[in-house]
Amino acid sequence: MTRWGRLGLRARVTVAFALGLLALTLTLSVLTYTLATNQLVRQRELSALRLTLVHARLLQDGLGAADPDVPGLLDALGTPAGSQPVLRHRGSWFGSPFGPRDEVVPAGLQAEVLGGTAARQRVRVDGDLYLVVGVPLPRVGAAYFQVFPLAELDATVRTLSLALTAAAAVTIVLGAGFGRWASGQLMRPLADTARAAEEIRQGRFETRLDQPADRDLAVLAGSFNEMADALARRIERDARFASDVSHELRSPLTTLVTAVEVLHARRQELSPATREAVELLYDDVERFQRMVLDLLEISKFDAGVQELVLQEVRLDELARRAAGAGARVPVTADQRAAETVIRADRRRLERVVANLVENAEVHGRGLAGLHVRRADGVIRLLVDDAGPGVPAGFRERVFERFARGPAYGNPRGDGAGLGLALVAEQVRLHGGRVWVEDRQGGGARFVVELPVDGP
Repeated sequence: MTRWGRLGLRARVTVAFALGLLALTLTLSVLTYTLATNQLVRQRELSALRLTLVHARLLQDGLGAADPDVPGLLDALGTPAGSQPVLRHRGSWFGSPFGPRDEVVPAGLQAEVLGGTAARQRVRVDGDLYLVVGVPLPRVGAAYFQVFPLAELDATVRTLSLALTAAAAVTIVLGAGFGRWASGQLMRPLADTARAAEEIRQGRFETRLDQPADRDLAVLAGSFNEMADALARRIERDARFASDVSHELRSPLTTLVTAVEVLHARRQELSPATREAVELLYDDVERFQRMVLDLLEISKFDAGVQELVLQEVRLDELARRAAGAGARVPVTADQRAAETVIRADRRRLERVVANLVENAEVHGRGLAGLHVRRADGVIRLLVDDAGPGVPAGFRERVFERFARGPAYGNPRGDGAGLGLALVAEQVRLHGGRVWVEDRQGGGARFVVELPVDGP
């Protein structure tokens, strides 16, 4: 993906808007600068040319005398302040205060005027800009040049350039701000839709979009709400089906469990073949009973009838009791965790720990560690296993109902895929969260994080 593609849609709209304004502003600025400077320079040059022609005619009349006073004639012209007359007459230069003639009147301009053609040229002398206008006086064998300072015009052009640059910069900034605001207004319906979709994904199926007045957006909102209604109906139907089936199975299952327990208790009186069949039946009925109980628990979550019975709990002590005496590893807790008391439903948290330990034993090739750690504002239970780990693409799905990963599953096919789903529901009910990550040294680590009052 390109850098442009990695930008958010709103950022791309803002950047595109700013770039468009930049191109438009630069075009207008260049056109304005070009037209304005050309007009100013043209007016100045025309004015200078007219004045030079007038002075040239006066000089030509004066130089026609038998013994003309050239310096006097130049002084009598009355040139404007800052303007200087320069005359080449009979091989000599008169009136230039600028030093070497070639610095003021370029050689090319001299040659052109002495050749009989009027011409003008802009030059810089010691950093200052001047306009030199030359007019040939062939009747008296002379060439007249008049030098006009352009410092004021040069300053005006610079000021115009700075003003246009500043205006362009301000326009771009304001345009980017407006583009950001406009893109926000345009993106708000999409942001609302994304937020509603995220809420539905998190289980708040009652979320709906408000019906906007805009006809185009109304179609989007209507379609989204219809989809959400259909999804809610489907989930409610599935949940009701699971609940009804579980309730219907509970009574005959109780009778079946009782009968199988009687057979299992007297299995020593049976033949070896019958005893093996009873053992298999006992395990399957026990697994079936757990699945039905899990389905009933899940249906209560779907119906929203779960309530917490809060009491003071030490998570490390609860984990030791829930893991049971048969746990392969002891529960470890840091000092802060051992001293932390939280308000939680003891029965539900014991179920969380038991499900995670069972998951590690059945699916993770054995329990490898049980730890309780305290952090700022939260306390965490870490359950490590010795299995192959959970693939990155399956780490969210593993907490879904009936989910079984391709590389993280029970090779015997035991379990209905409800244990971790119940863990996620119980933790969410406590205002916490649960996730799975890689364990250092190999295996998976399931992390339960619960809020704690205080730092």
